[in-house]
Amino acid sequence: MTNKTAKTRTVVANISLSLDGRTNGTDGEYDMSWIVPHAVTDGARNNMIAVTSPATTVLLGRKNYQGFGSYWPSVADNESADPRDRAFSTWLNSVEKVVFSSTLKDATWENSRIVNADPAEIVRDLQKQTGDNIIVLASSSLIKCLLEADVLDCLSITFCPEVAGGGARLFEDGLPSSSWMLRQSKVTESGALCLLYDRIRK
Repeated sequence: MTNKTAKTRTVVANISLSLDGRTNGTDGEYDMSWIVPHAVTDGARNNMIAVTSPATTVLLGRKNYQGFGSYWPSVADNESADPRDRAFSTWLNSVEKVVFSSTLKDATWENSRIVNADPAEIVRDLQKQTGDNIIVLASSSLIKCLLEADVLDCLSITFCPEVAGGGARLFEDGLPSSSWMLRQSKVTESGALCLLYDRIRK
């Protein structure tokens, strides 16, 4: 019998940014209206399916878990929804969802569990387990933490042609330096850029 070395699971971060590098707008962390027109195009939807479907584990912060959980679970059975949104909902319902929170007590969404631990350590443990890609969906605090720990393998960034003029930044001063290589670039109908970067490690 031949021993096969297990493949290390790829850790992907998926997020939308404004041209000035913001994850939200001037009205606070829920100011995301400027992203919506760029998220509903054919190009953006197709890109989301391509980036997320290889993953079998999703990482979420509390706010995104609650926000996603209030909308996406029922879309799978909504016959009037876009087929790609239904596919995304079906995938999101079925995958393992790891939620980072110190306040949530109950994980009511199927296949989800709550952890109150260092995200980088949880990711390292997940990488030792059987499965495909691990993806962070839009949780900027988690992405920052994983950038600091240098455990991200891939950055999927949708650059929206909007200047937010304020709000939180993803890439803040103090992050360790790192090098990335562009693997893929696509322009959507709204002029957003869907970029896929791979981490270069020596």
